[in-house]
Amino acid sequence: MASGRTYIWKRGISVSESIELEIFRYCPEKDAEPLFKSYQVPFREDWVVLDAINYIKDELDGTLSYRWSCRMGVCGSCGMMVNGEPKLTCSAFLRDYSSGKIRVEPLQGFPVLRDLVFQMDDFINKLTEVKPYILRNENGEKQVEEGEYLQSPAQLAKYKQYTLCINCMLCYSACPIYALDSEFVGPAAIALAQRYNMDSRDQGRKQRQEVIAGHEGIWQCTFVGECSVVCPKNVDPAAAIQRAKVSSTMDFFKGIITLGSKE
Repeated sequence: MASGRTYIWKRGISVSESIELEIFRYCPEKDAEPLFKSYQVPFREDWVVLDAINYIKDELDGTLSYRWSCRMGVCGSCGMMVNGEPKLTCSAFLRDYSSGKIRVEPLQGFPVLRDLVFQMDDFINKLTEVKPYILRNENGEKQVEEGEYLQSPAQLAKYKQYTLCINCMLCYSACPIYALDSEFVGPAAIALAQRYNMDSRDQGRKQRQEVIAGHEGIWQCTFVGECSVVCPKNVDPAAAIQRAKVSSTMDFFKGIITLGSKE
């Protein structure tokens, strides 16, 4: 029998193996500080951590609070710390942790509301600030009868990977800069800003620059790269930040050249 797993017995018969989950519990209305509570759950080869958490909620402790929705790695709502690593619990299989206990905590770096539920307001505000949608100049809007804004495959390829972000916030939890300074705009917001800055249909880069290239923007990043390591969709926000640094640097030198030519 693998370490960390036991057998569940029913009427003297071994029904299935089990595995222990240590779950972060905290109810601010009644708890002075967080604690961890252990649960024995069935071990199934095809179960993910989210399945085990759902089992706890349904069969063992209905007071447990957490977020989840699609169970398909699309919605991004089930992000948690699993044995100290930011993970989507819908894609973290129990079999990958079968040698010991599984500790589940809310994503680090965010205020905890209750148990595994953390406050998302800071991220939502930052996302709003970078205007993650197509912007057109006042005179750049087409009339409906003029048709669509067409793109070539090459134009789409420039930014396509950044469209895959699901706002799971794993990158924020892994980012050492955000852990030290929550004012940092952060990996996902900058990557999504770049998604639109690199879109041939968009004309809103200047509107985003004040946030992206500001004091708490791209220059705060020290290129550790953990944001890209933990991204479940291989978006590579670290690369997006570096590309934004290059573009901003080019803006700076172009500004100097333009100023010099006027003088």
